[in-house]
Amino acid sequence: MSTRNGAKEGTVRVGVLGLGRIAAHMGETLRKMSDDPRYHTLVEPYACATHDDADRAAGWAETYGFTRSYGSYEELLDDPEVDLVYIATPNVFHKDQAIDAMEHGKNVLVEKPFAINLAQAEEMVEASRDNRVLCAEAMWTRYMPSRTMLTDMLASGRIGRIVQMHADLSYPLTHKKRMTDPTLGGGILLDCGVYALNFGGMIFPNATVTRMLSNVVMSPEGVDQTFQAAAVLDNGVLTSSSASMLCASPRLGIIQGTEGYAIVQNINNPEAIDVYDANHRLIDHLVPPEQLTGYEYEVASAAQAILDGRIECPEMPHTQSLHMLGALDDLRADWSMRYPCE
Repeated sequence: MSTRNGAKEGTVRVGVLGLGRIAAHMGETLRKMSDDPRYHTLVEPYACATHDDADRAAGWAETYGFTRSYGSYEELLDDPEVDLVYIATPNVFHKDQAIDAMEHGKNVLVEKPFAINLAQAEEMVEASRDNRVLCAEAMWTRYMPSRTMLTDMLASGRIGRIVQMHADLSYPLTHKKRMTDPTLGGGILLDCGVYALNFGGMIFPNATVTRMLSNVVMSPEGVDQTFQAAAVLDNGVLTSSSASMLCASPRLGIIQGTEGYAIVQNINNPEAIDVYDANHRLIDHLVPPEQLTGYEYEVASAAQAILDGRIECPEMPHTQSLHMLGALDDLRADWSMRYPCE
């Protein structure tokens, strides 16, 4: 990497494409990382771009301490100093923008969901391989220390052999256009449901589904508002996942074993893991380390992968992104639900 603009050799310069709510969270993350001794030589908040609004991009850059701002996505992709592009646009644009960035020689970190469907995801992975650049899904819970804490606890056998798992993530979200508009890839499945499904996926990443049943409540616009899905894995574990945009939920992840159970407080950003024995006695209370925002882990992983010359992150490799999109496709097929872009 170059050393222009005073950046230390090996620093990954990040460009943010799309400047909505989730991009603001990333902007704050990168600003804090640049001031943190653990990360300040690893990443630099460098450039941002929005569509046809240079003034807004300039204001955003000033707010979060970015060096450059652009009023078009193409200008950001043409900047030779950008090493990693974080794609924070609505779901329906992820595939085309990620491939465009990779064809410009840029590494990409794509906000979840990785794509609208498996076919799109496969195109993205192919572009990553063809261009030898990183293409990673920003499923932040996969990168957090809480994931290792949970899987290590389970591997210790403290709750015995896992028998059942359940995860739910629900918020009242019908007031948000991105949730209700099918042309934007709306619906609860691709927004919150992916977290519920990923909860089981990160515990048993190599398991396959042998049987699945689901129920859904559709909106007048034609997107899923509430769903429940139950699946039997080939290792004999029964999983259930649910999400809704019509109500709030405790956001719990529950893992039941032959010797006890564990409850994860907030599967979207775990606050604690409570471990109980079979007599309902609390035997451990695990608290993840203090974080900057929670996004720093995925950024650090992506940056290190780039420096190491890898095209995927170990926490969320291509096989897992493809596996999860396949599961989402299967659910939507069960509901006879298709997006206009498909």
